Amino acid sequence: MLRLTLLAVFTLPAVVTFVAAVSSQSYTWKNVKIGGGGGFVPNIVFNPSQKGLAFARTDIGGAYKLNADDSWTPLLDFVDDARWNYWGVDAIATDPVDPKRLYLATGMYTNSWDPNNGQILISTDQGATFTPSKLPFKVGGNMPGRGMGERLAIDPNSNNILFFGARSGNGLWKSSDFGATWTQIKNFPSVGTYVPDPTDTSGYNNDVMGLSWVTFDTTSGSSGKATPRIFVGVANKGSDNIFVSSDAGATWTAVPGQNNTFIPHKGVLSPAEKALYISYSDGAGPYDGTMGSVFKYDLTAGTFTDITPVSGGDLYFGFGGVAVDAQKPGTIMVAALNSWWPDGQIFRSTDGGKTWTGLWAWQSYPTLNRYYTYDDTLAPWIGPDLTSSDLTMQIGWMMEGLSIDPFDSNHWLYGTGETIYGSHDLLKWDTASRNITLKSLADGIEETSVQGLISPPVGAHLISAIGDVDGFVHTSLDSAPLVSYTNPTYSSSSDIDYAGNVPATIVRIGTTTDGSQGKQVAISTDSGVTWSQDYGAPDDVGGGKVALSANGDTVLWKTTSNGIMVSQYTNPFSAVSSLPSDAAIASDKKNNSIFYGASGSKFFVSTDGGKTFSAQGTLGSSTSPFRVIVHPNVTGDVWVSTDKGLFHSTNTGSTFTAISGVSQAWSIALGAPKTAGGYPALFAAANIGGVGYFRSDDAGVNWVKVNDAAHGFGSASANVLAADLRVYGRVFVGTNGRGIFYGEVAGSAPAPTATSPASTASAPAPSSTKPVSTSAPATTPASSAPVTSAPASSPASAPASTPTALAPVYGQCGGANWTGATVCAGT
Repeated sequence: MLRLTLLAVFTLPAVVTFVAAVSSQSYTWKNVKIGGGGGFVPNIVFNPSQKGLAFARTDIGGAYKLNADDSWTPLLDFVDDARWNYWGVDAIATDPVDPKRLYLATGMYTNSWDPNNGQILISTDQGATFTPSKLPFKVGGNMPGRGMGERLAIDPNSNNILFFGARSGNGLWKSSDFGATWTQIKNFPSVGTYVPDPTDTSGYNNDVMGLSWVTFDTTSGSSGKATPRIFVGVANKGSDNIFVSSDAGATWTAVPGQNNTFIPHKGVLSPAEKALYISYSDGAGPYDGTMGSVFKYDLTAGTFTDITPVSGGDLYFGFGGVAVDAQKPGTIMVAALNSWWPDGQIFRSTDGGKTWTGLWAWQSYPTLNRYYTYDDTLAPWIGPDLTSSDLTMQIGWMMEGLSIDPFDSNHWLYGTGETIYGSHDLLKWDTASRNITLKSLADGIEETSVQGLISPPVGAHLISAIGDVDGFVHTSLDSAPLVSYTNPTYSSSSDIDYAGNVPATIVRIGTTTDGSQGKQVAISTDSGVTWSQDYGAPDDVGGGKVALSANGDTVLWKTTSNGIMVSQYTNPFSAVSSLPSDAAIASDKKNNSIFYGASGSKFFVSTDGGKTFSAQGTLGSSTSPFRVIVHPNVTGDVWVSTDKGLFHSTNTGSTFTAISGVSQAWSIALGAPKTAGGYPALFAAANIGGVGYFRSDDAGVNWVKVNDAAHGFGSASANVLAADLRVYGRVFVGTNGRGIFYGEVAGSAPAPTATSPASTASAPAPSSTKPVSTSAPATTPASSAPVTSAPASSPASAPASTPTALAPVYGQCGGANWTGATVCAGT
């Protein structure tokens, strides 16, 4: 056994490696296919003028364009660290006059988690390129109420005119120059009053929802002139919430006779009927909604009719998505926003809402008749591919987006909290059998928020920990997984690690802390094929980061609420008081007794299996270490990424070399060497003359940039990296909203320009008070980046200030006779 003598009193000065100028190397980038979307799709919008043209928006993963084969093409993969909030899309509009024009209202949060104002992204080539038009306020693509809409609308008679309904009390805005500039409509009657939780102090649930939707009446006016009649829905309860202008927005009045009990989520026009269909819910969505209604407004008579599909005990949900069939006047569909049991529900009427049928109905309890055939071939893990009566939540939840192709009555799509469903046989609904196809159609939409990645030297080349969908063993990078993790299954996994000496042994961490999913530590000894709970884990503790000892018998766990804990042989976890609770942690991949930690400018080492740690070398003037990684074959060869650069030790952390030219580094990874026996390829999401993704084949002496202008990967500080230990040059980038990418060498590397391995110099003195200089978004360092679609401060759950009666992500949080948690998680 290797015996180490550790320095606890003083450390040698750090040395600095000087790095040459960075060149670029061509890489091929692809998504690791999950296939089911993996997150909330608030809406799908068809262009009314060009057949087959449709777009989908997501809350944290940007926007997508529909392809002829039902797959989707991402439009915002160019988004980089400086523009990370573009991936939060709060509204979308496709031009009915000039279908080449597309507009996106983007911005992630309206509170402090996003320090930047929003923007309208303008495209004149159907999303191939965009020009931003900055707004003087924030936009909330991942805020409550993000499924309402669309808040952004184009005048169908004069397409230079757009209206946008803002959040946070900012009111109604107008552009007359194709979105280039915007002016507030000062006399609009209401900026909205509804907030989901006035007691919340985070700014997430206590922000004003604002305006819900803008709908032009295409039956009014004529081409070339501004449309006179415009309807606007506002997030108010108990007061007027639908307003109309009859003079192109010059003046506004409340629509007479409206029902103001609930919040209007959608206002969809049926021109042939001269009718406006409105869905209502008692919450802003997308998680809440235990009551609601559907109304039809007759534009000619000026009257409202209640056409709510169900009543009494059958009504235990609000309504979200609304769709009309442009080819068949009077055909309308509405979606239950959140029907948690026995399934989601969608209703269809062919007589303007007089009568309705649903996707399922009770034959006689407990027998359920499902009027569809379920098809999960594009995303088998969503399945199973069965329609037995004991299965629940096949149809979906958080159903705010629902659309019928205006050129094809058989083609429909709707968004859920996990995928896009739809089919090309919708008209079967109106036949005696009513047996339509319900198919997952999110191929190409990769919206997951990735929390952890490993690429062990055995088994699958990639294994993931993912928010909202737990994670996968990716036996193929280009085919959707058959299953996600089971036994135990977590709503989200926050991290994953493997044992260096027995790499088929893996640990992963779940995030649930309400006791509904058991203990949140799971162990696999067969490369993730099967799992078992670690019964030594404490109850009601979840989330955080994990390190597994080299032999796989000891788990060091940085929890989100109970500090750092350690357990050997699945015995009860005990607190590790000698390591700061905010430390980045790692295990040595060869020596079973050694663990590492980094906090502030200090580096810590344990030689007793994580029970106690002692301070060793310093990390310059670092205040926030992000990641510690270890050479897969050499004990004590350690790298640490920090807010002040990248540091390397070859003596178990006694001293560190600061890599010159790297001003910041976030996630880092070691992969297969370029030559047999060489040093592992080192990958870094870092600032090396600019924020990007880099590889070094000589331990940080020379670097090449491996990402390009088309692949920015969003917020660098929120992403995680893993490198393939068996394929040189292959790197995995796990993003916060666009799933997992894998990159492979496509072009020759530039010749190295630096040959000196190191030049000694003293590292800067530590400073705990010096401000951190960073080009990353100020609120999204890796330690607190928004997790999945959830608020930044609480991985895969509601904000930290939310009361304790909290449902798990996607868990039921309301409904008739429901006695469980009533506070909905934010995702």
